[in-house]
Amino acid sequence: MAKQLTCPHCYEGFAPREIRFRCNCRLSKEGKRCPRVRDQVLDERRGPRPSHELGPVFTDDGRRPTAMCPDCGGETTYRICPVCHSDLPVQFGRVDGRLIAMVGAKASGKTIYMTVLLHEMRNRVGEAFGAALMGLDDATMRRYSTDYEDRLYRDNQMFPGTQTASTNLNRVDPLVFRFSLSRRTLLGERPVHTVLSFFDTAGEDFNSRESVELNTRYLAGADGIILLLDPLQMPDARDGALPGTPMPGAEGLDAPMNLLSRVTNLLLAPRSGRSAQKIDTPIAVVFSKMDAFWHLLDKSSPLRDYAPPSPRFDVNDSRNVHEEVRRLLKDWDGVQIDQLLENHYARYRYFGVSALGGNPTPDARVAPTGIQPYRVADPLLWLLAGFGSVPKAGRG
Repeated sequence: MAKQLTCPHCYEGFAPREIRFRCNCRLSKEGKRCPRVRDQVLDERRGPRPSHELGPVFTDDGRRPTAMCPDCGGETTYRICPVCHSDLPVQFGRVDGRLIAMVGAKASGKTIYMTVLLHEMRNRVGEAFGAALMGLDDATMRRYSTDYEDRLYRDNQMFPGTQTASTNLNRVDPLVFRFSLSRRTLLGERPVHTVLSFFDTAGEDFNSRESVELNTRYLAGADGIILLLDPLQMPDARDGALPGTPMPGAEGLDAPMNLLSRVTNLLLAPRSGRSAQKIDTPIAVVFSKMDAFWHLLDKSSPLRDYAPPSPRFDVNDSRNVHEEVRRLLKDWDGVQIDQLLENHYARYRYFGVSALGGNPTPDARVAPTGIQPYRVADPLLWLLAGFGSVPKAGRG
């Protein structure tokens, strides 16, 4: 049976043979050229856009890297998803693909966290691990640079709330990257490539039936989940926050336990026939804005220190952070979170991060001290180490 593939844009599954092709609309050897047309499937799945006037789609053996257009006779290398008609990455199906769903409650700082995470992976972490992170399509490169990185790092501006995914017009498409590094094997150094698809879904997307169904597909197709929770939305934690810490407003907020419960229910839904088994999708449970609680921690706490500088993921350090966060959950009246994870997930790990390293200004700008990220890459590196995409030090 052929390996099932998953589209990094719509998270639908299909067999390699089912991959379709799109004509490149260039002049063929026969002197013919296909006209560009609206792609109704692409419009329906990802929302109407001016750039959707593209070459016609045709069927051929999707396992091949090229195909001949039956209308103009031209050869094309454009392979597309048979479900949503999005362009598939180069070497799709031949390199390891890992889909990462990033979920967070409203006002948890999820978009800021994702922006800083990707910036760190391209710079500090990339240098430490000898790795490279590159956008896999023009849309990802343009959107991440303009809508995310430039806004935060160049213009020093915060983000508005993430658009919900309940309508195609407001769809926030995944950002698709290739993560590459060299691994030493018995045959010498060889490159390891991993396709990473980040779907940044709004916390409100779990409140209506339509958006829940959409997110069920994304979560069910994900190889790993980063769940961002804001401890400032837990009353017992909020009471101990550093004085002067901006507090999230009460309107539209949801308790972290409720969001975790909804995500768990979505992951359990397709597994109704295997109810006795735990969910095998690894989940990184990330508590944001930890800079508001550093004053409460002992100097020896692993949450008061950065991850050890190393070209390997430090398993022991990660486990120590996990146990420290678990201890804090008891103080924050969050034991029910721990119990839910223990009873429903085969692999979960706690993390404490700070994307900015301090409070933004009252006018929603980065503080004059600049962006000082703290442990933001740990959750993704834990997932990548579990996938075998990055080396690790220690066992477990």
